[in-house]
Amino acid sequence: MLVEGVRADRVAASDDPLAQDFVKFCVEAGVLRFGEFKTKAGRMSPYFFNAGLFDDGAKLGRLAEFYALALIGSGIGFDMIFGPAYKGIPLAAAVAVELARRGRNVPFAYNRKEAKDHGEGGTLVGAPLAGRVLIVDDVMSAGTAARESIAIIQAAGATPHGIALALDRQEKATENGQDVQHSAVQYMRDRLGLQVCTIARLADLLLYLDVTGGESAAHHARVLAYRQRYGVND
Repeated sequence: MLVEGVRADRVAASDDPLAQDFVKFCVEAGVLRFGEFKTKAGRMSPYFFNAGLFDDGAKLGRLAEFYALALIGSGIGFDMIFGPAYKGIPLAAAVAVELARRGRNVPFAYNRKEAKDHGEGGTLVGAPLAGRVLIVDDVMSAGTAARESIAIIQAAGATPHGIALALDRQEKATENGQDVQHSAVQYMRDRLGLQVCTIARLADLLLYLDVTGGESAAHHARVLAYRQRYGVND
């Protein structure tokens, strides 16, 4: 079964209603938090997206609904889903369930960090990797997990075709400790040729904070300053 969208390209502007609903959901669920958080690149970020806090059935089910709606709207066609260990595993499973609920049944698989030497063995679990594979993950920073997933998919003889993310930080990647002028998402899209679907971007978070006002105004100022310093041009 191929998953096809109703539009050739999902709305990318920061006034996307789906993205605004998602940001609101994440803030209210405590998944999007504000303060001072050190990123993998060593930057002090004024916000943090912790997908591990989608930690009950209701929140995970709602998250899967957002992924499914974004994917259907993106127009990306794919034959199966892959979830990189570890956070991608429940995401891939939940998204597959939600797509099936909407009448689009696709197989899914995931990897283990360590190979088993008993039972079925190996590092892959689930459906055999075949055809065009969509990687489902939460947030991409350096793109390390995505690169590992691409290698696994290619080694199995399948095609890494797309990646679905909850949030695009729209932030410069680092290489050898130095900032570069592209984000990890842009690298996957422009250099590796993957189709990219994101539920929301940093621009959507900024719009939400701006519209909400009140205490959010201070968060907006700090997030905007961070974007102006580390953001990429789309």
